[in-house]
Amino acid sequence: MIRNAAIVALTLLLLNCCKKTTPTDCVPASNPITGCENTLTTTEMNGVSMVAISSAIDSSAFIPVTKINATWVSIIPFGFIPSNSSTVQYNQSWQWYGEKRQGLIETIILAKEQGLKVFLKPHLWIHNIWVGDLEFTNETDWQNFETSYATYILDYAHLADSMGVEAYCVGVELKKTVHRTAFWNSLIDSVKTFYSGKLTYAANWDNYDKVTFWNKLDYIGIDSYFPLSESKTPTFDECYAGWESDFNKIKALSLNENKKVIFTEYGFRNVDYTGKEPWEDNSNSTFNSQGQVNAYQATFCRFWGESWFDGGFLWKWYPDHPNAGGETNNRFTPQNKPVESIIKETFAATND
Repeated sequence: MIRNAAIVALTLLLLNCCKKTTPTDCVPASNPITGCENTLTTTEMNGVSMVAISSAIDSSAFIPVTKINATWVSIIPFGFIPSNSSTVQYNQSWQWYGEKRQGLIETIILAKEQGLKVFLKPHLWIHNIWVGDLEFTNETDWQNFETSYATYILDYAHLADSMGVEAYCVGVELKKTVHRTAFWNSLIDSVKTFYSGKLTYAANWDNYDKVTFWNKLDYIGIDSYFPLSESKTPTFDECYAGWESDFNKIKALSLNENKKVIFTEYGFRNVDYTGKEPWEDNSNSTFNSQGQVNAYQATFCRFWGESWFDGGFLWKWYPDHPNAGGETNNRFTPQNKPVESIIKETFAATND
């Protein structure tokens, strides 16, 4: 408990650092963090990415989300493409309850009962390959993919609109498809004919600058797994400095497109070298809570409070909170780990 209290106290000091007007006011005074002078006062989207439920739940599953002061939840109805196919399938009988239409409807209702805003984020899962490597070698397959994908996206967009879902995502990490500009422009235009909420696309961290249709969307969305440090236990200073180049590039794009940025996903595991390849989710036998804490703190200090940045959705959050995460779990979830206190305090300090 003493250790956790110390971590929270340090975070509050760092948050205060971010409210200062000059770098020399930053904490710790012996090693000021240049650039940590933003206000860190309000952020629209303090959210979590909710793992789909496997069976029916009640609204109590969302109480732990509100207790960390989150105001949004990302809900993800997966679609699938089988091997050697170009056809998107979804709402299949074999899918988890929360990935199917009825479970999705119930999840949205339960989230809203707890006062949470909803970001609906349809996401493709492809057998044997990462979705970012999805591409086709002939126009017939491209056309078949685009037709079935549009059906998937438009169907859930209609559902989102009918349920007052506040934000909707038209695609996730489809980096080898974004050159098909005519398709994406047409799909977004179709969604906008009836969907009344905010729209974004979730670009992979290494591809957001290749997306040509940000002008049609409300937000620039980035699945944020940028490398920050190659240290075994990266310090706050290392992680903060590690953001420098990408922070400036993201800010420049935001200003150029006149669109605010959201992190449609972000997060770090409690493992050694957590800042080296933050996207990595392979098996790992190490445990390192301090590295996770430092990476989260630096990310919050860099972005939360910037006028062109509107928050994001941490990856990821399980409905069964009492049995999720913990320091002997080194997966992405921050649940029941020291970093959860950091998140709670930061969300409290930056909610609108």
